Amino acid sequence: MSIVKPFKGIRPNKSIAAKLSCLPYDVMNASEAAQMAQGNEVSFLHITRAEIDLPNGTDPHSKIVYDKSVSNFNEFLNKKWLVQDREPKFYIYAQTMDGRTQYGIAGAAFCEDYQNGIIKKHELTRPDKEDDRMVHINTIDANAEPVFLSYRAVPEIDAIVKNIVENTTPEYDFVSSDGFGHKFWVIDNKQTNAKIETLFKEKVPYLYVADGHHRTAAAVRVGLERKAANPNHNGTEDYNYFLAVIFPDNQLKIMDYNRVVKDLNGYSDDEFLQKLSIAFDIENMGANIYKPQKLHQMSMYLGGNWYKLDAKQGTFDNSDPIGVLDVTILTHQVLEPLLNITDLRTSRRIDFVGGIRGLGELKKRVDSGEMKVAFAMYAVSMDQLLNIADTGNIMPPKTTWFEPKLRSGLVIHSLK
Repeated sequence: MSIVKPFKGIRPNKSIAAKLSCLPYDVMNASEAAQMAQGNEVSFLHITRAEIDLPNGTDPHSKIVYDKSVSNFNEFLNKKWLVQDREPKFYIYAQTMDGRTQYGIAGAAFCEDYQNGIIKKHELTRPDKEDDRMVHINTIDANAEPVFLSYRAVPEIDAIVKNIVENTTPEYDFVSSDGFGHKFWVIDNKQTNAKIETLFKEKVPYLYVADGHHRTAAAVRVGLERKAANPNHNGTEDYNYFLAVIFPDNQLKIMDYNRVVKDLNGYSDDEFLQKLSIAFDIENMGANIYKPQKLHQMSMYLGGNWYKLDAKQGTFDNSDPIGVLDVTILTHQVLEPLLNITDLRTSRRIDFVGGIRGLGELKKRVDSGEMKVAFAMYAVSMDQLLNIADTGNIMPPKTTWFEPKLRSGLVIHSLK
């Protein structure tokens, strides 16, 4: 069963929470981060992307950047822009997008649960990205940004959250620059905090990493290293836990994650369409954008036209959690055999576009001549994600896109 505990969160002053909070470090580059934080001395990007306070071109993985992160973090604490709660607490974080709201519980997840399979993953991680976040965690002695976890919904937990949301005033309530709503409640009642901890332990057998695999792996590595280095380790230390916001599965929606390719590997448009017809039933939908409507259907933009592609029987295996995915069908029927793209992680001929950008972004990149063809995917479901994690499988790269992203800076977990 899952171990999730309340913790003494470090949080922003209510008057600056909206200005301080920011998008996660890994959804932007240095120049974009600098632009977002321009003129905003309290932006949390000064802590998560401290290279913005150093000369242009500074290596974001250099020691001077990590040192600047901890210097800025200490400044935020000294100026009381960030203040630590005196007692351990859970928090509720609500996000609203397109009229849909999802409610997560911010708590401290147990590092060893990741090691023993209680916290399940569905993606592979890269050691270099893990190393970067490890250094950042160790330098500032805190989990600065939360991991996005999910669990199969528990009615008793839902009821507690509903009661708090409907009958108390949120500590923070704002709309971010991207138009998404954010509300944040602090749970002060000790009995309620204890009840939530008990419910996770008794009713939630597994947690699932939805977004933030590298942050999870890095936090766990930090915890294990500190455990090994501490001769007086007793298991209660804060480094045994990491910051997470945990959402019930039935409130989450995964967006599509689409593909654009630079060339047709020598085929003409007509030859490529002919090759595709072996595995797909193809219908020319004309110049208007066409979005896939069901599983095993994708759309393609080529030569100014959108095409509906329905995968034929035999191109997928419904009994295989990975083989049934539309991204797998595209890879095995198109990318590998026709376009000679055999490694999605390293090929320079393919790029990936998150669904938040819309299918108009695919059209734009093809029409500009940057790319030759685009493939729009039908989004993976939460049921598929949980099934893949439960069976110990790993999703292909760039399969899931979660939105909205968790804002960083609303609560921080100290390892001290």
